[in-house]
Amino acid sequence: MSLSRQVHTGMFTRNPAIWREMGLSDEEYARIVALMGREPTDTELGMFAVMWSEHCGYKYSRPVLRLFQKYREALEGAGFENAGLVPLDDQLGIAMKVESHNHPSVVEPHQGAATGVGGIIRDIFTMGARPVAILDSLRFGPLSHPRSRYLMEHVVEGIASYGNCIGVPTVAGEVEFHACYTGNPLVNAMAVGVVPLSRIIPARADVPGSVVMYVGSSTGRDGIHGATFASETLGENQQEKRPNVQIGDPFMEKLLIEATMEAIETGAILGMQDMGAAGLTCTTCEPTSKSGTGVEIEVALVPTREPNMTPYEIMLSESQERMLLYVRAGREEEVAQVFRKWGLNAVVIGRVTDDGIVRVRYRGEVVAEIPAHYLTKECPTYSLQTAEPAYLQEVQQLALDMLPLPDKWNEVLLQLLHAPNIASKRWVYEQYDWLVGTQTVLPPGTADAAVLRLRGTQRGIALKIDGNGRYCYLHPYRGALLSVAEAARNVACTGALPRAITDCLNFGNPQRPEIFYQFEQCVRGIADAAEYLETPVISGNVSFYNESEHGAIFPTPTIGMLGILECVDDCIGAGFPEAGLAVLMVAPARSEDPLQGLGGSEYLAVVHGLERGAPPVLDLQAEKALHRLLVEAARRRWLRSAHDISRGGFAVALAECALINGVGARVQLPGLTATAPASMRSATRLDALLFGEAPTRVILSAEPALVSALQQLASEHQLACHLLGYTGGDQLVILQGDIPLIELPLDRCYQAYEREW
Repeated sequence: MSLSRQVHTGMFTRNPAIWREMGLSDEEYARIVALMGREPTDTELGMFAVMWSEHCGYKYSRPVLRLFQKYREALEGAGFENAGLVPLDDQLGIAMKVESHNHPSVVEPHQGAATGVGGIIRDIFTMGARPVAILDSLRFGPLSHPRSRYLMEHVVEGIASYGNCIGVPTVAGEVEFHACYTGNPLVNAMAVGVVPLSRIIPARADVPGSVVMYVGSSTGRDGIHGATFASETLGENQQEKRPNVQIGDPFMEKLLIEATMEAIETGAILGMQDMGAAGLTCTTCEPTSKSGTGVEIEVALVPTREPNMTPYEIMLSESQERMLLYVRAGREEEVAQVFRKWGLNAVVIGRVTDDGIVRVRYRGEVVAEIPAHYLTKECPTYSLQTAEPAYLQEVQQLALDMLPLPDKWNEVLLQLLHAPNIASKRWVYEQYDWLVGTQTVLPPGTADAAVLRLRGTQRGIALKIDGNGRYCYLHPYRGALLSVAEAARNVACTGALPRAITDCLNFGNPQRPEIFYQFEQCVRGIADAAEYLETPVISGNVSFYNESEHGAIFPTPTIGMLGILECVDDCIGAGFPEAGLAVLMVAPARSEDPLQGLGGSEYLAVVHGLERGAPPVLDLQAEKALHRLLVEAARRRWLRSAHDISRGGFAVALAECALINGVGARVQLPGLTATAPASMRSATRLDALLFGEAPTRVILSAEPALVSALQQLASEHQLACHLLGYTGGDQLVILQGDIPLIELPLDRCYQAYEREW
């Protein structure tokens, strides 16, 4: 029996506080009533609330995300899947995606981080891809704040405990600290998998009559309205949100991975989707909406782990380690046997229909009956107002003539090496099993990006996740450009050609015009850089409402970058491998004002306590040329190491190259070329040359006999390649002419770099 279509007249019979508490506006509720021709049932209202949340519906971000060309094709086309896909050849593809679990990690840091890893892994293997790597990007408040230290310790513990148990290596990441993240840390998890192109499973329900099968863990009351929780600002009632946080079981996830990989081999699975945000609601309405079909399910058949769960709770639960399969009719038992063999639930709960309706029954009674596209395509979108933040004009001003030069450069370098944003993250990555699976080629901390060997081929992939919130705060557009460029440069430093991006866009409340300005400008910056560098954005996530009583976070887009190595044996680490090698720096041939590199730099923040100035201008043409040069030089086996110059500038990058393998170096400070204007040369400050963060520069080491060949190759790419000195000894020496500006034993550098924060 279908639900009544009678329209209520006059005032709504439901208390407005109910839908407002779910995150729906009065106008959105009225829209739902108009679409349905009646007021929704409790279950229907909950389904609309989660699917029309920003987290699921992208109602604020969707218009701006269309700036990403490849992502726009996915949004508007019929093939939008659980993760992005990059074909390697005509046989294999790489699936990748990044998502946030920021709000859950504030309330319950261990489970919030752990379930972030579990969810993003499921997005990969529901496509049919074998997960091969996890990366994470983390932001916390200063560690002097007890709560920030607590959050960091338990987030790292959550990532380690989940990733280590499921047998997928955590191979790379970043950890940064700033006061703006004190009340709202960022926990972004990225996963990567390898899939035969002939075996990709779509997130679709194309075939009426096919079977709807629930597999995996049982459903509980954890995570209900998790999607709406992620679409609101954190307040003082954080602990009241603990029921919105899912509870993960990594051993169950490991079983689910193996069972799914085996079940795919039957050829009976037509479609599949992870029960992530919005749980059973999203896995029924999204695939059917894309396919133009409908679905009818009986939620009383859903395995539950708590008694007397209501249809509302079952449809909205975000319990972990669950998926919905669309299986060829007549072969359901064949698939179910695979999952049962692995000790997992496998229950037929319904069938695909041809009427376009998501129909939910509970013990035979219809409790929800909604056209699938009402929940997806009818989600309202808003073109929000933007206004340039008032602070920008002030913070972009930087009066360097008022800034005193330090008189002890050794102490400045040691201070920067010990700064939490630069110092060794060994405490973090040593908790992760990065060797499991035996495909990781370079250990963490030894290269600018992780490198993995792909079984059955000589190819490899390089992976990096990166971002710079301070740059994006000071200049959202330029900061986003620089974030993409640095992630691509990190990948290229291993010898891999940058190929594609997955991004996680972390911002404050988008309904504030200055926040939406930051978002729009950052997206434009990412889109422009991605198009020029030929690294399209193929998947991603938007995380709004990252605010607390401490205010909004810095605009923090994190960039997950994939690079391809045609031969994995060509890969390069970042550390000087031995004494007697030439040390070179590749940079744009045209001299830029090095003073630009001080704007927003770690040096300004740590040494002078200033977060001011505009980030440096990026020359995209030179940046792209640098990537090509690095890939070509690596392929020819001309390089012994490559490390980009970024946080902390030249001196910090050189120290990092020396510390990785304990090999010192004696070099000349790279200055301006002879072609630079005399006024620029005379006005240059030593701190800008030592610690400025001008982009598109890398430090290389190579056999001395290859220096001229590298310089010729750089010239062909319209870049400059400067010979600075040679490796060797147990000291780090940076000279200006015959005068040592920095002269430090590696032991002192190591003590500063590795000292506990």
